Amino acid sequence: MIKKFPFKAALIIGVWAHLLSGAALREVVVSHTDDQGILQLYRMKEDGTGSRQLTFSKTGCRMPSCSSDGKKLVYVEQVGHAMALRFADLNGGKVRTLVGEGMNMLPSWLPDSEHLIWMKVKPQPKQDPARNSQIHILNVTTGEHRRLFTNPEQLKHSNAMPAASPKGNQIAFISNRSGEMRVWVSDLNGDGAKLISKPEQEYHEAIKAPIEQKVPVWSPDGKWIAHWEGVEMIHMSKFTGINNPKRDQQIAATFNVWVVGYDGKQRRKVGRGDDPTWSPDGFVTRAYPEPKRGGPLVMIETETGEKALSIVPPQRNWGRFTWAPKSP
Repeated sequence: MIKKFPFKAALIIGVWAHLLSGAALREVVVSHTDDQGILQLYRMKEDGTGSRQLTFSKTGCRMPSCSSDGKKLVYVEQVGHAMALRFADLNGGKVRTLVGEGMNMLPSWLPDSEHLIWMKVKPQPKQDPARNSQIHILNVTTGEHRRLFTNPEQLKHSNAMPAASPKGNQIAFISNRSGEMRVWVSDLNGDGAKLISKPEQEYHEAIKAPIEQKVPVWSPDGKWIAHWEGVEMIHMSKFTGINNPKRDQQIAATFNVWVVGYDGKQRRKVGRGDDPTWSPDGFVTRAYPEPKRGGPLVMIETETGEKALSIVPPQRNWGRFTWAPKSP
């Protein structure tokens, strides 16, 4: 018995460790394609296990965002020529349309879990959508919505891709007021806007195109903002109509995720990729194409380095993901 005890103890400890590690896994809501190639929403653990399909759209659902209370979900669904804002619970039930007309993109929640902000685009042929966009705010209970900024200076420019600070008193967004698209931070009404992430170069001489910034997102503690930076993909062959694979590769190589302090200091490069998010415990994610597996590879920083999040199956396209703060 004495000789067997260490083995039994180790076995029990191992089982408990496994159970605890499983319990510690956070949940995410991911947009990726189904067997028919249509983007759907799936709720799963951060390691890809326990995946459950939430939507059964015929046209595609993308850009999910969970409220901070963990009970509400908003996403974008293509409806005819419009990109509608849809509302649901975290199980995909109680679906209703919040905004049905126009091109509505990248919704995100204010910390009160009652208000949404998003970019409303007036698209132009062969133009980056962010170049002709304004930020709107909506109360999900009353349905009332309006343009967010009231500051007259803000209304002169295109403003897009909004993200509210964890306290809800500031907003990070991108704007063309300085020429190219850059990350700005202001009060919620648009007052006190300031440029916070100055790129190392304004223009890529080899590619002959400007460096731009997109998709800012706040860290949970409100101290940091992550964003994409690089040459915009509208300069690639499929948008220009001029086949130039070498230039396309050069453009893709500029895609990186950066982090900067809310005060514009301590800027650092996280690594290649796009579409950053922050995990609930404050680690940055980024995604980039992985030809060997097909589809995107989603990476997350950890205390000991980086690891992959297996939240998009191989050979599938995707439309972003969101962390579920807690189970409702």
